Amino acid sequence: MDDRILQLKEKMEKELSDVSDLAEMDRLRVAYLGKKGSITALLKGMKELAADQKKAFGADVNKLKELAMTKIEARTQELRKKQIELEIAAMPQFDISSPAPKELGSYHPITLVQRQCETIFKSMGFTVEDYPEVVTDYECFEAVNIPKHHPARDMQDTYYLENGQLLKSQTSAAQNAILRKYGPALKEKGVPIKAIFPGRCFRNEATDACHENTFFQMEGMMVDKNISISNLIYFMKTMLSEVFRKDIRVRLRPGFFPFVEPGFELDISCLICGGEGCPSCKHSGWLELCPCGMIHPNVLREGGIDPDEYTGFAFGLGLTRLAMMKYGIKDIRDLNSGSLKVLSQFTDDE
Repeated sequence: MDDRILQLKEKMEKELSDVSDLAEMDRLRVAYLGKKGSITALLKGMKELAADQKKAFGADVNKLKELAMTKIEARTQELRKKQIELEIAAMPQFDISSPAPKELGSYHPITLVQRQCETIFKSMGFTVEDYPEVVTDYECFEAVNIPKHHPARDMQDTYYLENGQLLKSQTSAAQNAILRKYGPALKEKGVPIKAIFPGRCFRNEATDACHENTFFQMEGMMVDKNISISNLIYFMKTMLSEVFRKDIRVRLRPGFFPFVEPGFELDISCLICGGEGCPSCKHSGWLELCPCGMIHPNVLREGGIDPDEYTGFAFGLGLTRLAMMKYGIKDIRDLNSGSLKVLSQFTDDE
């Protein structure tokens, strides 16, 4: 082996044994293996060797490079382990037999609102269903009358996974499963389908005071004979009056959603600014709370329900925005901030 390689090997091993922290370790790694490192310089210097010497010299340098990589990685792991042990040793010790602190924390405001809504809807005969956050394209779109290449998909900014599935962009993804689950009881025993299914949704949104890439919705639906828009309005106004403990100004305006026909946007007067206009309501005085409408015949048919015999309504209640209205939260980003100072001020007022 060439003397230059042997000398560099001995120097490297000595410096590795002397290194004492990760920052120094990283500098050493760059000094030997970086683009301008000592081992790299040996390889670049091969052009000065005779042709019959290059092969053996190059093989020895590559062996040194592999040795350096192995030893540097091993030494790095040793230093990381040592650093963790030092951090653990420096941590304050706790007496596990001491009494627990009096302040045990609080529920997240969205959890409080969700539980309150569940209680209200249960009192009106609705069941509460759960559904996965990772769903198929069929569940999230095709089953609710949004076929492939439908322009409504462009509004969702959906997160797709490598296996072809996706992160649920709307709680409507559970509609088909709910219709098929309770459809037999509806058709055989005349038991109405009445269900809500809260959940977390994901969209690749540009975040601001009223938009987040992770938010909570509560889907609800009722299917039976002779269901009309008046049923939808009754249930929504009952829920809102219970949540806010007072009459709330609402408005219905036409809106297009492929899974309902006709479709509406249910807005409530912004409780943060009192309807005067603020960043949360885009200075309009109104906050979009609940896309809703009569379930589209194609959605009922896809769920095994005869749309000529049965009708139903569906709504997608924004739990995140409802929590903002209830607690006067001006910036939606506070809800996912993890800031205990912000979130610990909310309590269950039941």
